[in-house]
Amino acid sequence: MTDNRPLAGLRVVEMGQLLAGPFAGTILGYFGAEVIKVEPPTGDPIRQWREVKDGSSLWYYSLARNKKSVTLDLKTERGRELAFQLLTKSDIVIENFRPGAMEGWGLGPDAVKAENPGVIYARISGYGQDGPFSEKPGYASVTEGYGGFRYINGEPGKPPVRPNISLGDTVAAIHAALGVALAVIERSKSGKGQVVDVALYEAVFNLLEGMVPEFDGAGAIREPSGTTITGIVPTNTYECQDGKHVIIGGNGDSIYKRLMTEAGREDMANDPELAHNPGRVIHQEAIDQALADWCAQHSAQDIIDRLEAVRVPVGPIYSVEDMMADPHYQARGMFETVEINGEPLKIPAILPKLRGTPGETKWPGQPIGSHNTEILGELLGLGDDDLAQLKADGITI
Repeated sequence: MTDNRPLAGLRVVEMGQLLAGPFAGTILGYFGAEVIKVEPPTGDPIRQWREVKDGSSLWYYSLARNKKSVTLDLKTERGRELAFQLLTKSDIVIENFRPGAMEGWGLGPDAVKAENPGVIYARISGYGQDGPFSEKPGYASVTEGYGGFRYINGEPGKPPVRPNISLGDTVAAIHAALGVALAVIERSKSGKGQVVDVALYEAVFNLLEGMVPEFDGAGAIREPSGTTITGIVPTNTYECQDGKHVIIGGNGDSIYKRLMTEAGREDMANDPELAHNPGRVIHQEAIDQALADWCAQHSAQDIIDRLEAVRVPVGPIYSVEDMMADPHYQARGMFETVEINGEPLKIPAILPKLRGTPGETKWPGQPIGSHNTEILGELLGLGDDDLAQLKADGITI
């Protein structure tokens, strides 16, 4: 059957470990690229992270979906030689080692481009490939602070809060996949490849909306604001009678009027001073208190039902358990089922949704080195004796 996914026919070699590089590879593989994941003989550490069942991380089955696992010890000359051959036979390279590491192994973009001029070489690092901080180690936790995200995340006057995900890694991976897609389009015009340089701190920085012009033009520094957002009122989280919380976004002028009318505050709904957002910002405390008092008298579901009936954006705060039980998530195909050791396992779909050429999970993450024979033997032309020698030398497993 013909694969009509948009990246079908492109070969990707994924050299990264942990999260940013591998998730970029996951996105590309979901939309049709052949992704060859090169791991050390000990495997990508994420294989043993978080919840482990039957010797494998459950996360890994999702993160390594659609990928072909090849083991190569890049600390050996032979391992580097074979890796170089793979890179010269590929359309796209993804790596997230520290800047200079790939060059030190003879696998940098200039070396590969000399043999493969059309290669698109995506590089993900903490601080980018150049600049005074390029060689600093940069995990997501650190670069989220340097990139400005942590400063605005949390309660005023308290230490910044980290969300319980590696947001910087994931956002950098999405930027890398976007950069690769743009480079593929450009290559179709020029025939030339290029380097895609993604820094974790810059990916986070790209989320900061109007903060730069607001500071430069007005000297405004956006501060942490808890469950609200600076300069837009009302949009907040409110506790209900049953102890659950709802999020209400009532900041459109007509929406605000409907919201406050439903909340029994016709006085605030019809107050000309509150008719537009600038006035509501001045009186944010009073508006939020009125809504908090109203929500405290009703269950979360009652608040949701009442506000949805008058077309006010409102919703619950979901855990993953809530998501997986929700009919809308189900209808939108947000979960896919793979088989692991004869048992079903749900993993998340990868976005965005393409109606004409959708992405797909062909298989879950595979055991380490499970494609050594296919890739090293069939693609690179090594014979059985060569493969056996690589295994004996510890270069593969």
